[in-house]
Amino acid sequence: MHKVQLSYALKPDEPGTPLLRNSLLDLLHAVQASGSISAAAKAMQFSYRHVWGELKRWEAELGQDLIVWDKGQSARLSEFGDKLLWAERQAQARLAPQIAALRADLERAFAVAFDPEAHVLTFYASHDDALACLHQHAAAHARLHLDIRFTGSVDAIQALNQGRCVMAGFHTLHQPDTHSQSARIYQPLLKPGLHKIIGFASRQQGLIVARGNPLGIAALHDLARPVGGSATASVEPNARANAPLRFVNRAIGTGTRLLLDELLANASITPQQIAGYASAEPSHAAVAQAVASGRADAGLGIAASAQSHGLGFVPLIEERYHLVCLKSALDQPAVQALLAVLRSRDWQAALATITGYAPAESGQVLAMHKLLPWWAFKRPRMAKPR
Repeated sequence: MHKVQLSYALKPDEPGTPLLRNSLLDLLHAVQASGSISAAAKAMQFSYRHVWGELKRWEAELGQDLIVWDKGQSARLSEFGDKLLWAERQAQARLAPQIAALRADLERAFAVAFDPEAHVLTFYASHDDALACLHQHAAAHARLHLDIRFTGSVDAIQALNQGRCVMAGFHTLHQPDTHSQSARIYQPLLKPGLHKIIGFASRQQGLIVARGNPLGIAALHDLARPVGGSATASVEPNARANAPLRFVNRAIGTGTRLLLDELLANASITPQQIAGYASAEPSHAAVAQAVASGRADAGLGIAASAQSHGLGFVPLIEERYHLVCLKSALDQPAVQALLAVLRSRDWQAALATITGYAPAESGQVLAMHKLLPWWAFKRPRMAKPR
């Protein structure tokens, strides 16, 4: 069985050309239409020798005759050659809408490369609904195309340091403690003088729970109790009343997993007390879906994901979502275009419409010690005049 391999070419527009072409089938079409190899070669602007050689090569590769090679007679396609053309016409007719859509997508993507005023910025970032909105806003209003790959906060900064992206997105508590887990994780990755922090947004993180919060989950401590352990819980008798609440976590390396560990430590709750702590979902939306489907009773996530799935939300903390780049990248046109978008009134108004989000020095290049206190340096004491 031969496999189909797709390819495409960049060339000036030629009205009437097929959306998808194959060199062998182009040859067969020409032979069928002209009735001879020499006429087919002339129509395709090839030499007779080239066309004859290509047909013979394909016959050897496919193991079947394509042309009936009778001396003194006009060239005609073999039964196998006719079947190939029939199959191609059927596929072209059936897949024409999909092929047209694929070509349009490719042309739109390449249009950016030919547009001197358009910019592309590679982005690794912790999963965030506002970034997805920024992706659309920047493309529509500033011809800035954000090539975003969602990953964990730690992985995003590592990608930045390894040169795999220009911008990274991560999040922390507002003014995290100098001895926090955030300090231990992020301090080796971010260096004053090398990195620059850019303000983006503040957002609410909390517990995503079922619609109406029937289990009466009100705080982090509730995760360590049984289902029916709250005075406000509305569960049927003998229906999981004494079973532990089922929690769904985020993956190791994500900022939300790190946030949970900090909140648990501050509340003197161990991971072993949380049923489902070891489970993991790749995004806030996936956490919300786990709760919506009944696979979990609660999960830590953003308010926007709870709302989009019609679920309840118990606010726990307001955090800051930061952008970071290398200092050397600040003057790049794409980075300057991003800063302009973030500072615009239109973007900040759009950000404020997302549940649980608010602008937070959006687009401002901030001192690292202002946001990450473990980088606060003591000023040297001035010698007293004698």
